[in-house]
Amino acid sequence: MDWDKLRVFYSVAEAGSFTHAGQVLNLSQSAISRQISSLEQSLQATLFHRHARGLILTEQGEVLYGTARGVFAKLAMAEARIGEIKDKPQGHLKVTTTVAFGSVWLTSRMQEFLSLYPEIEVSLVLSDQDLDLSMREADVAIRMVPPTQPDLIQRHLMTMRYQVFAAPEYLKEYGLPKGPEDLDDHKIVAYGDNAYMPVPNLNWLLEAGATGTKRRATLMVNSAYGIFRAVQSGIGIGALPDYMSRDSHNLVEVLPELRGPTTDAYFVYPEELRHSKRIGVFRDFLVRKLLEVQS
Repeated sequence: MDWDKLRVFYSVAEAGSFTHAGQVLNLSQSAISRQISSLEQSLQATLFHRHARGLILTEQGEVLYGTARGVFAKLAMAEARIGEIKDKPQGHLKVTTTVAFGSVWLTSRMQEFLSLYPEIEVSLVLSDQDLDLSMREADVAIRMVPPTQPDLIQRHLMTMRYQVFAAPEYLKEYGLPKGPEDLDDHKIVAYGDNAYMPVPNLNWLLEAGATGTKRRATLMVNSAYGIFRAVQSGIGIGALPDYMSRDSHNLVEVLPELRGPTTDAYFVYPEELRHSKRIGVFRDFLVRKLLEVQS
């Protein structure tokens, strides 16, 4: 069905005459009449009864008008919704990030964001596997490696450094190592097989200052969040991103002179959402909260 002819039909049905519809559409009465006649021919149905007082829809015309009215109403709603998406922060926002960053840092700050923007509905997808933003598996991502897809916009959020931490209970029992070589006498929690590794050699702690062969880990865990919880519980000493210590009151930095690798966090979203208000306010919120942490 020709869209232009349907638009003309809808305007005629609303106006009740070719003349009034022509004024709305800025078309001549003869052009309106030709469009309606062509639509009737394509449908093989009469859509209007013509009489001296104007036009009356036939039974077939009523069926088409009911459908067209629903279509145009939905289009009007979509147009308004698109304007709201651009001009007002509201709607559903699906955010994906790593299990560690989402569990330790992000979730504890969502209450403030939701209070600031109550019309935004947020769902968090915590996964160490990258979701495909171009396929709308999520709206935005906070990633620990820069994206490789060319159609994604990226904003650098922060640089994270891996440092050495232990729980106060562990240090009370086993003592505080004075130098990297003292780690030979301590229990180490390390990254296991299939761990998400945004930087090479995440298990640098097993080698740092080692006086002999590579140290053996007391416990190996395949996620940073798992190591975080293990170190918190007092199992041993572990290497963790520095943001974790700022959000935990029971981690003590060990050997502050011993610095591990760094990785960068990025805020990533598709080009098509560049002008979305809900994306913009969430990005600005993250930047502001990260600046507060670093200051």
